[in-house]
Amino acid sequence: MTNDNTAIWIKAGYEMFAISGQVGLKIEPLSRKVGKSKSSFYHHFADLELFIDSLLKYHLEQSYIIAVKEQQAKNIAPELINILVEHKTDLLFNRQLRIHQNIHLYADTLSQSNKIVGDAFVKIWVKELHLQLTQKQMEGIFTLALENFFLQINIDNLTYKWLSEYFMNLKKITGNFM
Repeated sequence: MTNDNTAIWIKAGYEMFAISGQVGLKIEPLSRKVGKSKSSFYHHFADLELFIDSLLKYHLEQSYIIAVKEQQAKNIAPELINILVEHKTDLLFNRQLRIHQNIHLYADTLSQSNKIVGDAFVKIWVKELHLQLTQKQMEGIFTLALENFFLQINIDNLTYKWLSEYFMNLKKITGNFM
């Protein structure tokens, strides 16, 4: 983000997109949310398409931030779960990209984001689960678990309690592979 005024728009738009996807991203409600005129939006972004490009770039920046935190985490609970709760909006944004991955630009951003965040996540997951599987098998299970995760999350359930229960259940399920 280049300046504070641009950052205000991007942060607000990022949150709106995370909750409602592109269909909920309208300039008038966005301008009310940031407390600025619609002309201010057009001063910073030529159109909604350029704005969405900025949101996607911001999402990748957030993905790098999450990945660094994940690399420093030593366990799923409490460290990784705390990171996920802290980055609730980023997870919900990623969920919207997943839902609308029929849009090429969203699919590309989703793929990049998953690669950035996924590698560190898988390492913690493998360590915690103690499964005797190949890397390819673990990645396959992780892909299924990720799909399941994004099908279930919403703004209300992305809490420490829900995530703890989710990971405990996932550990039980993967334990059946032994």
